[in-house]
Amino acid sequence: MQNLLERMRERVLCHFTESRMTTPIPRVSVAISRGTGDPESTMCGPGFCLVLQGTKRLAIGNRELEQDPGRSFASLVELPATRCLYETARREPYVAVGLTVDPVLLAELLTDLPPSPPMPEPSSFSVADEAPDLLEAWNQHLALLDAPGDIAALARPRERELLYRLLQSAHGGLLRQFVWEEGSLAQIRKAVDWLRSHFDQPVRVKTLAEVAAMSVPAFNRHFRLATATSPLQYQKALRLQAARQLLSKGNDVTRTAQAVGYESISQFSREYARRFERSPKQDALAMREGPPLPMI
Repeated sequence: MQNLLERMRERVLCHFTESRMTTPIPRVSVAISRGTGDPESTMCGPGFCLVLQGTKRLAIGNRELEQDPGRSFASLVELPATRCLYETARREPYVAVGLTVDPVLLAELLTDLPPSPPMPEPSSFSVADEAPDLLEAWNQHLALLDAPGDIAALARPRERELLYRLLQSAHGGLLRQFVWEEGSLAQIRKAVDWLRSHFDQPVRVKTLAEVAAMSVPAFNRHFRLATATSPLQYQKALRLQAARQLLSKGNDVTRTAQAVGYESISQFSREYARRFERSPKQDALAMREGPPLPMI
């Protein structure tokens, strides 16, 4: 497995020298980070992240997760988290690859597989060690970086194989939840999707519970189990993360606060500084002067 990890790492570093999210391969992203990062508040998007070099530490609610090379993180929904990225002891950069799940391709694959036995619903996120077959599928998919002319013809079948290997892994139960339309996690995903589309508006928990077709007490319980936070704290994290993106692009503080749903600029500044440990103005300046942070 170490040889596979080294080959993938070398391939990524051959094509990318700075932090970059997108690649020519559909739904595949890469991240490169140098140095020892301070804890960073972020939103971990749904999908998979495989660490190739260095270490990533995540705090999601009261759970602390660590990814060394060969370990992957999977999430069913976008999650508020505190993240640290570390280069190696020899000062080699943190390197990771990510996959956003295509639910259509996954659904097509599942129709070709025998039905899985009933199983308890997993958490909405997990960390797992990788098997050789899965790493080989990752390696074959990333090899398209060396042959961009092959992407149109080979990316889809190789992505299908990668999804198949993920289904056989410890993430399999969670991956199936991407297309299941029943169960509490599927109901919470509907509420999360609705909340992400309306995060800049006043939202009542009763409305979210109705979207999820749950009672308010059941919704609050299942939402916290899935996201490790409350619905209103989740909305706040969405607002502040969106505000950070706007500030990084040069928007002023007042317009940014209003754009993400804050009526009080002072409240916005307090909550922003509490989450990102810098005032909006200080953080905007630091982001414009420094390299972009990788998101996986």
